[in-house]
Amino acid sequence: MRLYRHINEVKPKERGSVVALGNFDGFHRGHQVVIGEAGRQARDMGLNLTVVVTEPHPVSFFAPKAPPFRLTPFRERSQLLEQFGVDQLLVLPFDKDLASMSAQDFVLDILVGGLDAKHVYVGYDYRFGKGRGGGTDVLAWMGEEEGFGLSVIRPVTVGLEGYAGEVYSSTLVRQALQAGEARKAAALLGHWWSINGRVVGGDKRGRTIGFPTANVQLGESLQPRLGVYAVRVHIEGDDRVIGGVANIGNRPTFDKRDVLLEVHLFDFDEDIYERHVRVELVAFLRAEQKFDGIDALKAQIDTDSKVARIVLAEPENAPDRLGSPTLERYLNLFPEPHIRAR
Repeated sequence: MRLYRHINEVKPKERGSVVALGNFDGFHRGHQVVIGEAGRQARDMGLNLTVVVTEPHPVSFFAPKAPPFRLTPFRERSQLLEQFGVDQLLVLPFDKDLASMSAQDFVLDILVGGLDAKHVYVGYDYRFGKGRGGGTDVLAWMGEEEGFGLSVIRPVTVGLEGYAGEVYSSTLVRQALQAGEARKAAALLGHWWSINGRVVGGDKRGRTIGFPTANVQLGESLQPRLGVYAVRVHIEGDDRVIGGVANIGNRPTFDKRDVLLEVHLFDFDEDIYERHVRVELVAFLRAEQKFDGIDALKAQIDTDSKVARIVLAEPENAPDRLGSPTLERYLNLFPEPHIRAR
């Protein structure tokens, strides 16, 4: 996947593609329909599939002190899009200039002048331009004027119990994670939700009690419900998938305040300090709690580890049950185009 940080980086020979517009935070099943349909048309037309996003998220620009809310910070979102089969990813810097750009100028400068878009795909609620002044009506009108096609994807509704009839959205996924419903969040996403980051130094207390942990800061990632989870860990540059048990919290037994992800990897005793890891949350086991002493904590971690091993061995939680979404998989699942709003 070719990554562009500025519209001027797109070379003339790389222009003239099918373009999907959106933020795609989480890359949930609704997002996959937008990009999947764009990918279908790109194949039919023999063109590249280009996705255009902004960084940072507009919310982070307008409310920099807001609590972390991203489901997939930049690194994770880029990886998901590349694995899906996106050919080109244009990441527009969301700054004062972009925030003040009119919808018409966005179309003329980015879609037409910079990308020479042949066809554009968006979700039904896509908004863009200064003050979110542009929508699908502006894209349709300017597409007719400038010679590019437009497809607007209708709302994609959920079939899960408790959510049936609701539209797939990043908000639904956030609600599920904040309620500790990791498996439901994964079902909404179509892939396991993960926290990504480098392993950082800690108190090294876990090693002294027989349960060494890899510590990862949440960074820009959404803070899910605090507590203990069954997890799977992917270490960058390593093909192994390692099961484990993790605590997300502020470690009340030791009177800590900051929220940290601490992962105990099963049957693993290697130094991964400073390595980048991806920790998939598979199932919530229990809420975080304060223990009277080290012995009580050790006994609970031992119990948690046994439960986590059982949970990870369940067929519905198999690693490949929800693999990374791909365009091939999408087209096989939906051989006919999704109904478009126009």
